[in-house]
Amino acid sequence: MFDYIERFLDYLQVERQYSDETQRAYKSDIYEFVQFLGETNAKDETVDLTAVTSLDVRVFLSHLYERGDSTRTIARKVSSLRSFYEFLERNDAIDHNPFDGVQLKKAGQHLPRYFYEKELNRLFEVAQADQSPLGQRNLLILEMLYGTGMRVSELADLDLTMIDQRAKIITVTGKGNKTRIVPYGQYAQKALQQYLADGRLQLMQPDSDPNHVLFNQRGKPLATGGIEYVLKKLGKQAGLTQNISAHMFRHTYATDLLNNGADLRTVQQLLGHSSLSTTQIYTHVTTQSLQENYRKFFPRANE
Repeated sequence: MFDYIERFLDYLQVERQYSDETQRAYKSDIYEFVQFLGETNAKDETVDLTAVTSLDVRVFLSHLYERGDSTRTIARKVSSLRSFYEFLERNDAIDHNPFDGVQLKKAGQHLPRYFYEKELNRLFEVAQADQSPLGQRNLLILEMLYGTGMRVSELADLDLTMIDQRAKIITVTGKGNKTRIVPYGQYAQKALQQYLADGRLQLMQPDSDPNHVLFNQRGKPLATGGIEYVLKKLGKQAGLTQNISAHMFRHTYATDLLNNGADLRTVQQLLGHSSLSTTQIYTHVTTQSLQENYRKFFPRANE
């Protein structure tokens, strides 16, 4: 890894004849990226610069914006890293420059926040450790948010009549009363079955809605604010430093689908987007195609 960096710095000095100050800036930007990758890699402490993906780049940019770096500073860092990866591509170290096509956000634009893999794993570990009725419900909340990409309002309104457990699909009514089909995987199915057979029955009261899915400890429907409260509590228990929200699961769901090869049209259908500016491509995808793409590309669809 470091050999690639040194060769690139030599190239800047000998062939490009950049000043010492410019070379130091390039070196600083590259090593900052290396450090970031090392801190966020959930599987391995070793950083392989030739294995960087577009997801790594998006998460890095989100990190810079949330840290408060200026647009000018971020543009310089992106330029440095793009040049470094162009060098690797020319020397056949990589097939594709992960910084190609990177667009910096416009002034006032907010980039969505994502979960790192190790953060998600920690959240699920905390939820799985609690087998109480509320614990079973909380695990289902995590599995449904991450496993379906539903909006928190859609999850709060979840009704038994919307769920087809045999086909593992949910009929969701989203914004503008638009209906869409959302598949879910084995992990969500397992959490759902356990909660329906045990935790939900213990939470329900005689006057509880017999078709509603999520209840609070008084047997009343769990509202969106209650779901957000549960998530923040789980985040603290998991030791996460950032405040988490339900929408972060939706962003992570979409990002993981795209990063594992799903096309934008499928993601658009699964999320229920209607604006061209949101996912760019919107064409009709059949329910069967949605399920096939979901099972093929979403990492939590199958055990």
